[in-house]
Amino acid sequence: MTPRDPAVDGELDVPQATPSQPQRRAPHGGRIEVICGSMFSGKTEELIRRVKRALYGRQKIQAFKPRIDDRYDATRIVSHGSIAIDAVPVSSSESLMKRVEDRTQVVAIDEAQFFDRGIVEVCNALADQGRRVILAGLDQDYLGRPFPPMPDLMAIAEDVTKVRAVCTVCGGTASRSQRIIQEGSTVLVGGAECYEARCRACFRTRDVRAGEA
Repeated sequence: MTPRDPAVDGELDVPQATPSQPQRRAPHGGRIEVICGSMFSGKTEELIRRVKRALYGRQKIQAFKPRIDDRYDATRIVSHGSIAIDAVPVSSSESLMKRVEDRTQVVAIDEAQFFDRGIVEVCNALADQGRRVILAGLDQDYLGRPFPPMPDLMAIAEDVTKVRAVCTVCGGTASRSQRIIQEGSTVLVGGAECYEARCRACFRTRDVRAGEA
């Protein structure tokens, strides 16, 4: 029988470091890991899974989310499947950098596509300091275009993981986020009421409105 891994099984309780058990340092140097894909592909769940494993390794972790994303909870990262971890909401990459504590070994960032382009330099700086940076975000916007700053983050990352959803039309492998409401803004925070996961064949692009490109 395969040994049960509570970090993977989704249990939230984690061991805490004690004076006789100092926090472990990260086993390797700094690195950037990007988890990307469409809506409903499990990006946030994968980020949370990695965070929990680091917690079981008694590493000091800080998690951040863009303040704009308050769909499920203002101060937690919550997956569509209701798995959650505590997080600090921030309004910019500069604010995030200022809040990273000296002892932090792992920095987790959800919905990275909603951050300004300065997040690229911030992640590089954190990795150069020897920290592990884990980001999750959409790689494409609702028109199927690369979603900045994700392409730049993927380019500088040591590891990129693309996760996939299930197409709501044909049941195939979905890689795109189909917006199902009439809204022309590139940034629209929403869930199943606004988006569906679609494969390339079932995805329908829309005309770009004036001033949107």
